[in-house]
Amino acid sequence: MIAEYDAVIVGAGFSGAVVAERLASALNWRVLILEQRRHIGGNCYDEPDEHGVLVHRYGPHLFHTNKREVWDYLGRFTSWRPYEHKVLASVDGRLLPVPFNLNSLHACFAPGEAQALEKRLIAAYGPSAKVPILTLRESHDAALRALAEYIYDKIFVNYTCKQWGCGPEEISPAVTARVPVVISRDDRYFHDPHQGVPENGYTELFKSLLANRRIDLRCGMACEEIFSFDHENEEIRTSEGPFEGQFIYTGMLDALFDFRFGELPYRSLRFEFEHLPRARFQPATTVNYPNDEDFTRITEFRHLTGQVHPGTSIVREYPQDYDRKVVAKAVPYYPFLTDENQTRHRRYQMLASRFPGLVTLGRLADYRYYNMDDAVANALEVFEKIREGTDALSYSKRKTVVR
Repeated sequence: MIAEYDAVIVGAGFSGAVVAERLASALNWRVLILEQRRHIGGNCYDEPDEHGVLVHRYGPHLFHTNKREVWDYLGRFTSWRPYEHKVLASVDGRLLPVPFNLNSLHACFAPGEAQALEKRLIAAYGPSAKVPILTLRESHDAALRALAEYIYDKIFVNYTCKQWGCGPEEISPAVTARVPVVISRDDRYFHDPHQGVPENGYTELFKSLLANRRIDLRCGMACEEIFSFDHENEEIRTSEGPFEGQFIYTGMLDALFDFRFGELPYRSLRFEFEHLPRARFQPATTVNYPNDEDFTRITEFRHLTGQVHPGTSIVREYPQDYDRKVVAKAVPYYPFLTDENQTRHRRYQMLASRFPGLVTLGRLADYRYYNMDDAVANALEVFEKIREGTDALSYSKRKTVVR
């Protein structure tokens, strides 16, 4: 009986799993999770491939955060394997550290020229600065503008065009603004104080999150198999009648309401896995291919997992258009954040706000790209709002959580 549950959560990624754990553990609620995939963990899902190498089925996931509370919370469900991500880019036959930094600079240019450019960068922006590529392109120093054009042309623009399936003139300034030039020798991809991967993998972390006996999990089941939305009466219904508990939705908001305002577009990815009978394939976990290949990057998993195995497994990533009607293209990864699309998303949010008890959160429901730590932090925040609502009202009259 669905009515026996205090909360139903749609989606078993970080957003759904964290809220489920908190509701069950802290409030002693009975929670039902509906996950349309056959597995938990969302895009973080990992598993051994047919050769026994642990791989991330939806591309590499590297946990990093400056939020100590998030790090400590997840640390209750996993031990962390220390790991600091480093990425190389294949440019003109050389492997350069990215984001572009002083090590990259000295790999590209003759010693005298590199030293002169380093001095100009430090004089203009200071040591250890992170300078957006657009800012560097607008420098008053002709030598620094020329350097910016080199970085933009060789490392950034073609990679980004492949990723988003567009021409250079269509690249959003918001995307360009996130690309820094790092004026230091620190060539780590992330600089957060807490970095690592779950010691036994993400799937085991999710199993621990969902281990509470008050959580029931149904994989391979979409929410529309059980629930419907009565817009006239503003009720969430099942065959048993209106659902009076908390309904927490982490999926695509346009899909929840049958695309009545049109689809929210995404960019998707195709993954090509390969196992090789050798100890190592490449010198770093990830090598980007900005210019000469159809794929954007190759990831070798044993660098980040530390697994001991006689062979190695890699994955090539091919960006592609998202199409919900084609199975091979039906995984949404990156939202197209145009003004028109964000306006459409706000219409869906307004529609969702009409249903008491409905909570929406997560990268799909919010139509935003979240790092994993952001997803966890948001889920913890939503839980606190639910708890506040439960404390403020009687158990049988929980208020809607407004984010």
